[in-house]
Amino acid sequence: MRPKEPVEEGQRDLFRARLDQIIALDHALVRLVRTIDWSFLEQSFGTVYSDAPGRPPLPTRLMAGLAILKYMHDLSDEALCERWVENPYFQFFCGEAFFRHDLPFDRSSLTRWRQRMGEERLAALVQESLAVAVKTGAARPADFTRVIVDTTVQEKAITFPTDARLMHTARERLVRLAKKLGLDLRQSYARVGKHALIAHQRYAHAKQFNRANRALRATRTMLGRVIRDIGRRIRGEAELEAAFALPLSLSRQVHTQDRRQRGRKIYSLHAPETECIGKAHKPYEFGCKVSVATPLNRCKGGQFVAHVKAMPGAPYDGHTLATVIPAIEASTGAPLQRILADRGYKGHNAPEPYRFKVFIQGQKRRVTEAIKRQLRRRSAVEPVIGHLKNEHRMTRNHLASSHGDAANAVLAAVGYNFRILLKWLALLCALILTRLACSIPSPRPHQRA
Repeated sequence: MRPKEPVEEGQRDLFRARLDQIIALDHALVRLVRTIDWSFLEQSFGTVYSDAPGRPPLPTRLMAGLAILKYMHDLSDEALCERWVENPYFQFFCGEAFFRHDLPFDRSSLTRWRQRMGEERLAALVQESLAVAVKTGAARPADFTRVIVDTTVQEKAITFPTDARLMHTARERLVRLAKKLGLDLRQSYARVGKHALIAHQRYAHAKQFNRANRALRATRTMLGRVIRDIGRRIRGEAELEAAFALPLSLSRQVHTQDRRQRGRKIYSLHAPETECIGKAHKPYEFGCKVSVATPLNRCKGGQFVAHVKAMPGAPYDGHTLATVIPAIEASTGAPLQRILADRGYKGHNAPEPYRFKVFIQGQKRRVTEAIKRQLRRRSAVEPVIGHLKNEHRMTRNHLASSHGDAANAVLAAVGYNFRILLKWLALLCALILTRLACSIPSPRPHQRA
């Protein structure tokens, strides 16, 4: 069933005051509400719903407004719920006509809404933020014809993976699941496994690596015994085999993998999609690669994010352009004339019409002085990445699975863009008030009496 969107009727309540009567209508958040095209968002997000009968979902404006506020102010789901109840501006932004003292949604509704929408539909929020920027004069369509593209790592909320910790956790998960399903194992190794892990950590810290390796081998042996014991007890039991399929597969991979091996490895049991991506300044970053595009020249309102996309599989930077370039044009609605990138994009796979529109720093290709000046501005994307990470929840991604990686990256860009728009609207309001104050002539001395 499709959501029932609120309709502004202007009705009054005898015992309650309307929100537009108790808030300042020149507030930047109120001005932002009036510039957003909520009908476009309702149409974009409404495609996931059907006309089948059932309980109607929550309104699109409510859920989209909550997503914008969450990433604009760097709030967790719990903190967002607390602030929404006590902040009338938040409630007005989400479409409420009267002040509410309770939540019209559950905290888990935010998770289910993000999972239902997915990355493709959440990208409509980025498009709307850029449309609002053009509408309010913070940017021009021509600003998005020349962009800077770079990649960063969106780290996952996991502990630093070590072989001993992974094997110990895998054994604990198998023993816990076996106990839940009523399997009686020969031995759980709960006490000796914990002591072996502590011993490995202490010996490794003291650089006594021979003793640390002995403790590591003991931990590996305990995990192998538990895996084989469970495999014998569930053989022929279809339900138990289905329940243990994924945990046993992950545990076997953790049991056999080595820290020196190449290729796909498991770095977290609760987030197996995590990848290890290293750079010179930080050799180990565990998460997902993200591509970020921003205009070459700073727009009037600020340095907006034109496009952002998670790239699972840790692809080579240059091999991301075939996916990123069409997505940038779809997001901004402007044809790309020039793409600037760093040296990591050598040997790129840009589509044929854009092959010679990509300029890489340090390339031997002959370029004009104007392009040389533009290449020196390529580092303008770095502070944007810093703001996305430090102020808009991209430093550590707490959303589950690879779908959560993609959604968190897109929503971080949404929060960043709308935060710039909020400052721009506040500045416009201040300028208008200042000009009005200057246009009013001051009274002469003889008129004051």
